[in-house]
Amino acid sequence: MSEPKVLWDAEFNAKIKPYYLWSSILIFTLTIVLIPVAIVYAILGNWFIQKYLDNLQCTLTERTLELKKGILNKRESTVPLEKITDLQMFQGPIMRYFGLHGFKVETAGQSMGAAGGSLLNIVGIIDTPGFRKAVLAQRDRLHDREGKGLVTTEPATPAVGSSTDDRLFDVALEIRDSLKRIEAALESRDG
Repeated sequence: MSEPKVLWDAEFNAKIKPYYLWSSILIFTLTIVLIPVAIVYAILGNWFIQKYLDNLQCTLTERTLELKKGILNKRESTVPLEKITDLQMFQGPIMRYFGLHGFKVETAGQSMGAAGGSLLNIVGIIDTPGFRKAVLAQRDRLHDREGKGLVTTEPATPAVGSSTDDRLFDVALEIRDSLKRIEAALESRDG
């Protein structure tokens, strides 16, 4: 089996490093008890964050969304595009300050934990809205091709002169014909 074609290998914004550093320091200092941890983190945080970013990778292929991350515990997640139900964009106040966006990948049949978290969280991709649109568009193209029984990997393009109404009419005719065949099969079995 050949390697899947990579459609978009996401790049991460350089501002993600100060975002991770300052958001963590802010949380540590707000808890007051963890102020000593905030001081240590301010000194060592850049090194840890750089190691994390070196291992961070998000790739859109023809059939999957792949995420690799982690320092000590490396995690690789592959989500089939047909399982993705939504890519929810989010941007908190600190993210807004640094000009970053993130999105959560939600899938069909995902088990909701006690916190109700999503399957994947991705923060800091350059052109996050564009990446999100590309993932959803590829998911829709894949869904359209599989629904029609096509196995090609080229993007689906509508036929020249076809409209949505024409395609809906064709689908309705196929459904009608299928129902007639089912009725005929049931009548011949009963009679």
